[in-house]
Amino acid sequence: MSGHSKWSTIKRKKGAIDAKRGKIFTKMIREITVAAREGGPDPEGNPRLRRAMDTAKAANMPNDNMNRAIKKATGAGADANSYEEITLEGYGPGGIAILIEALTDNRNRTLAEIRHALSKNGGSMGEPGCVAWMFEKKGIIRFSKEKYPEEDQLMEPAIEAGAEDLKDEGEVWEVITEMVAFDAVRKALEDAGFEPTEAELAALPKDSIEIAGKEAEQMMKLLEAVEDQDDTQNVYSNMDISEEEMEKMMA
Repeated sequence: MSGHSKWSTIKRKKGAIDAKRGKIFTKMIREITVAAREGGPDPEGNPRLRRAMDTAKAANMPNDNMNRAIKKATGAGADANSYEEITLEGYGPGGIAILIEALTDNRNRTLAEIRHALSKNGGSMGEPGCVAWMFEKKGIIRFSKEKYPEEDQLMEPAIEAGAEDLKDEGEVWEVITEMVAFDAVRKALEDAGFEPTEAELAALPKDSIEIAGKEAEQMMKLLEAVEDQDDTQNVYSNMDISEEEMEKMMA
């Protein structure tokens, strides 16, 4: 299982834990606020806002919370511009590449906190550009295998809609698209009656490194520590973990 999909599975399980929900909601509200400020309050004309709202709905965020964030971003005294989008790069155990996207109102604080989270868990911060070239931004649209058990149900309509690939990732199918085609492919599939469980733009590794045992466990702890930082929005890596190894860690 690819590292990105493995980490997405971990995050989905974390998202179901009430004790973590407050922090998860805070990150989602921040993304909604910035998206609305940059592209306007109408999700139909603002793809980034629509993606942020869909992600929040999937996590059962109340509509009132989302609406307040949009009003705060677009009304008088809106302060979304105080947030800066930054990308940080580093390494984990075994030379695994790590790419971190953050929204911050204090760059120095965020750098210090993420650097500490990395070093405390066997990783290190790298120079700008050290690992970014190992990733490429893609669209990912996920569909439940329980609802769509056969690959052929999605393959033909996805390719016809302009998708690059359809991947089997355990409990879900992942439709992969180019960034520029993401919204069009998603809309085409939805119009055809297919209901995605998740959709996101993500940095996928061009090549992966397989890890197992203590190294894999340490990498999971590192990713969770970085993810738990208040300013972290997304974390990507080029690790690869076998299905057997994943089942051990999820047990």
